[in-house]
Amino acid sequence: MLLQLRDQGVREGWDPKALKDRGDLASNELLLRRLAELRPDDGVLSEEAVDDPVRLTHDRVWIIDPLDGTREFSEAGRNDWAVHVGLAVGGIVQLGVVLMPALGELRDGTVPWERPATGEPPRILISRSRPPAEATLVAEALGGVLLEMGSAGAKTCAVLRGDADLYLHSGGQYEWDLAAPVGAALGAGLHATRIDGSEFRFNQRNPYLPDALIGDPELALRALEVLRGAPEPA
Repeated sequence: MLLQLRDQGVREGWDPKALKDRGDLASNELLLRRLAELRPDDGVLSEEAVDDPVRLTHDRVWIIDPLDGTREFSEAGRNDWAVHVGLAVGGIVQLGVVLMPALGELRDGTVPWERPATGEPPRILISRSRPPAEATLVAEALGGVLLEMGSAGAKTCAVLRGDADLYLHSGGQYEWDLAAPVGAALGAGLHATRIDGSEFRFNQRNPYLPDALIGDPELALRALEVLRGAPEPA
């Protein structure tokens, strides 16, 4: 549906903002309709819907971002945008599904991650719009390189497929940005925590999440040591 909508927008010369808005709205309506049909007793938190505090009374809550990476979605030829569907049970993400329609790629944590044998410097993914200072610190300490990419889901998929090693973000996100990527990452065997090493908690009254570290478990532990100010192991 989103691919068809983007093709239509290109053909008809839609303004980028109009394309973003229509993509968000159409995807949100589809996901909410299907969740209401399939899981009517569960709570829902969506970036594109009014937050209903009744979700706080539910143990099972679906956390969705109908279109993560709207900027990239509106740019012709870019594929680093995604659809996020995560399920939190008791505040802990139990399922995460990240779909990248432009690549025909779906990640749900069922395929175990395998460390790529690249021999290259660690590749650390950062936001195109909000590159974190912490990532520069980690890259310098680990001898890594920083790569920009849109969408938290796209970055997580890049790590899962072996195109990158870590995804580090600070400066603010929300539960819908991270629930599905965290679920997909943990299911596949990747590290996924806050940048202080603490576990994610979802379905909170305030859905703001300041930061994230997702990726190769060994590199992530080294990154955490750097961020804590501890000396690098010999």
